[in-house]
Amino acid sequence: MRKEIEWNAYTDHLWGGLGSGGALLAVLDEKGKPNPMTIGWGQVGIVWNRPVFTVLVRPTRYTYGGIKATESFTVNVPRHGELEEALALCGSKSGRALDKAKACGLTWEPSKKVKAPIIAECALFFECEILSRAQLSRESFHSGDVLATFYPKGDPHLVVFGEIVACYGEDDL
Repeated sequence: MRKEIEWNAYTDHLWGGLGSGGALLAVLDEKGKPNPMTIGWGQVGIVWNRPVFTVLVRPTRYTYGGIKATESFTVNVPRHGELEEALALCGSKSGRALDKAKACGLTWEPSKKVKAPIIAECALFFECEILSRAQLSRESFHSGDVLATFYPKGDPHLVVFGEIVACYGEDDL
């Protein structure tokens, strides 16, 4: 059974998921079809006096077009140690040519407050309305080390700030 929780109630579960396998970012593509993408980076905190989930998406990812075209996203966190194959596939295959959710046996469910759906098999859910997007550039980095380590191909992320408008999780988290 799922229960509404404060946006920061289970950040330990979120950090554990991001640090070991990832979480699933869900967006609608330009045609309104849902697409999951594994994320290993993200931030939750206060920005503009609002609870915000910040995600990063590279321009080379299929999800990039969707996150630019839509007004919402969800972050879906599996229980630790679960959905490992789905996380691996959704982080390595493109939604351009493959229905990743179907290939992984993931089930889409409507969200409570945003258009982007949630993934039923997960245990913790963040529903977010996009507040702002900022495209990083090579010139925006002050650390050559970060640029060289994470962007050797010159493809900096789009940073997306989403206000957390609903957060809920399984009772036994």
